[in-house]
Amino acid sequence: MKLTVVIVSYNVRYYLEQCIVSVQRATKDIDHEIYIVDNASDDDTVDYLRKRFGDDITIIESTQNLGFARANNLAIRQSAEQFSCSDEDVDTTPSDYILLLNPDTFIAEDSLQKVLDFMDAHPQAGGVGAKMHNPDGSLAPESRRALPTPWVSMLKMLGFSKRYYMKHLPWDEPGRIDVISGAFCMLRREAIDKVGALDEDFFMYGEDIDLSYRLLKGGYENWYVPADIVHYKGESTVKSSYRYVHVFYQAMLIFFRKHYGHLSFFVTLPIKIAIYFRAFIALLQMLYERMRSSLGFADKPRADVSYYFVGSTKMLNQCRALAKRRGLTATYIHTKELSSLEQQLPSGASVVYDAETFSFQQMIEQTAMLTDKHPTLGTYSTRRKMLITQVEIIKG
Repeated sequence: MKLTVVIVSYNVRYYLEQCIVSVQRATKDIDHEIYIVDNASDDDTVDYLRKRFGDDITIIESTQNLGFARANNLAIRQSAEQFSCSDEDVDTTPSDYILLLNPDTFIAEDSLQKVLDFMDAHPQAGGVGAKMHNPDGSLAPESRRALPTPWVSMLKMLGFSKRYYMKHLPWDEPGRIDVISGAFCMLRREAIDKVGALDEDFFMYGEDIDLSYRLLKGGYENWYVPADIVHYKGESTVKSSYRYVHVFYQAMLIFFRKHYGHLSFFVTLPIKIAIYFRAFIALLQMLYERMRSSLGFADKPRADVSYYFVGSTKMLNQCRALAKRRGLTATYIHTKELSSLEQQLPSGASVVYDAETFSFQQMIEQTAMLTDKHPTLGTYSTRRKMLITQVEIIKG
């Protein structure tokens, strides 16, 4: 088998459904398997996926939230162990590659083949990251990162992020990087067998940095390849919660203690102070926003968001009915009139593409052309009658 795709899910069944559909399109000609590890979601994710995808996916249902690292490792192990009991007449070799993929992403149809071809041609590549787009079409800087050494970490915390995000690298060419994002992390199974899987001391965040570092120390290379994906970012995490702040900064401390704890006290102390300081500021901001909300001063949801629905006649008719029921401000553009979208589009609008008419690659490319308008990329499925954007999901 060529590829095992592992997606860890927690209460994001509709984003996850879209992610799986994009993977299925991208693996049409690739021998693959898809594992979903559900971390005790309470939104009926498991039953929903079984009805939707049946035997096309393997679901591992956890009775507790294992965190990102443990959940991924569970699927990685199971994907290898299943072959130990296989019939001798069938392929008994685990997949060559493992893709760790966030559920709040979708990938272009040719992205997986691009990455696999690159890794086949570069046997020293232990891991590969992708060209991640934000929902407004802009490029996500975390697509290429340097190791957070004490010096680089200090620079980043002081606001100098050029070195950390490796901004000297071109976006449209493959390039050597240090850290691969866990949102899309293609791994050579042979490399994982050598350096080990994700460190389960990390509950969430930091495990991708740790694994990337161990791949480099194990003699492998980490690469960035310009294969397109969209990352909604953090849809399964409530970033205003104390738990988020605690887990995020705890991960930073775990990584620093593990890999740089041996350095001089006068080197490590400033970094530890900076981490605790940033965590303290984040908590103050969280408490401030909660106080404003309790006093009625919280920012109100934008009531003037404009939706631009782009698609087939069937899609536009369904969206007209949806907009009428929901009181949405909407403009409707047929695919034949797509060229007029840029002239009509105001800043900050939600552009919703027909998921049955446009490919994921076309949506990504079109949104990238509109970056200066700061749009919010959305999709609408006429078959599911569902609208998905970064800020909301509306089931028709």
